[in-house]
Amino acid sequence: MANHKIKKIFPSTRKERVSWYFYDWANSAFYTTVITVFLGPYLTGITKAAANSDGMINIIGLHIFYGSFFPYLVSLSVILQVLILPLIGAIADFTNKKKLLLGIFTYLGAFSTMGLYFLKESGFIFGGLLFILANLCFGAASVIYNSFLSDIAYEHQRDEVSSTGWAIGYIGGGLCLAINLVIFAYSDNLKIDKSLAVRINLALAGVWWGLFSLIPMKFLRKSESSNSATLNIISVGYKQLSLTFKDMLRYKSTLLFLIAYLLYNDGVQSVIVIASQFGKDELGIEISTLTQIILMVQFVGFLGSYLFNYLAKLMKTKTVILINLLIWSVAIFYAYMFLKDTAGFWLLSFVIGLVLGGIQALSRSLFSNLIPTGKTSEYFAFYEISDKGTSWLGPLIFGLSLQLSGSYRIAILSLLILLISGAVILFFTKINELKTDM
Repeated sequence: MANHKIKKIFPSTRKERVSWYFYDWANSAFYTTVITVFLGPYLTGITKAAANSDGMINIIGLHIFYGSFFPYLVSLSVILQVLILPLIGAIADFTNKKKLLLGIFTYLGAFSTMGLYFLKESGFIFGGLLFILANLCFGAASVIYNSFLSDIAYEHQRDEVSSTGWAIGYIGGGLCLAINLVIFAYSDNLKIDKSLAVRINLALAGVWWGLFSLIPMKFLRKSESSNSATLNIISVGYKQLSLTFKDMLRYKSTLLFLIAYLLYNDGVQSVIVIASQFGKDELGIEISTLTQIILMVQFVGFLGSYLFNYLAKLMKTKTVILINLLIWSVAIFYAYMFLKDTAGFWLLSFVIGLVLGGIQALSRSLFSNLIPTGKTSEYFAFYEISDKGTSWLGPLIFGLSLQLSGSYRIAILSLLILLISGAVILFFTKINELKTDM
């Protein structure tokens, strides 16, 4: 183990917690505007225009169905996260430079997102590369952000603090999306075409992310390492990473929960990532309507975060997560078998909004209570592999199913594998939960 002092957790100020909440407010703009609504359909349309008569594009000798291009991009960006994020987490814990690393990845990601403004009709590869960089930085910054939860809240407070963070995030992402909806809906009045309106919306998400991140960068506590030795930070990171792997084997419940989470949340995030593409290409719903639906999901998600936090006070957090997963499974089966029109998409989206915030907030708080002291960034690096907007196995399964079957319904049904397998592992994982009114 690295030879450095672990600082004792002490109560955070209200200002510090509010600033932590504002990071969710800031980065949720990328999640809602870029990942969930606009980039998938827009990039898919550009890719379709570049495809041959069979709907295939050729990238370095690989023949890819145009509709699978965006899901594959998501998978590739998160595979890179699998390789990089654990290293980032290990470095953050060794050096205690959390705030510095948060700033570096936040603004690299925000500026990459702003660069999507220059995504033109023939530049699907350029857009893909920018998205990979932005999503990689989004994941890296989220690792550091999530790890602050253990610094600003005691164990019995984390369900509430985590849920509040998610709720604030839904409001922030929703407000940014509302502004983008106005720009898109009234593009004719603004004398801009729909393509330019989408590119403005993508860039605005980057501006929002960077601008509001100034608040946590100002007020979050800066923690310095007591280790003053001059070391190669990369070699230190890999050394810490190998120790983290070995350390995880000692904590069976933590490891099993992480495996369960990586499976079920990958399915959850995949639904969010491909929702707009499914609605547009399978149901023929207009982008303006899809934007309104996703906007509704943000505000319903705000209520859902508090609803499931309330349920977690009445029963075990693990039980609430399992109930949530049952609702998710029913929702996916409904999409496969019964979803036929816009009205059904509105109804399904309302249900998903209710359960979305709950499963994410409670999973994060439960995992934070299972992490050994002083290992928060390292462990959250593995957690982030399937956190908000960063699933990889689900989009890969969806993309392959779509490419092989040509059916969006079969592709979305395939995601049930992840939800059910994750739920089964979680069900059999023994977790001791602290419930107190201290």
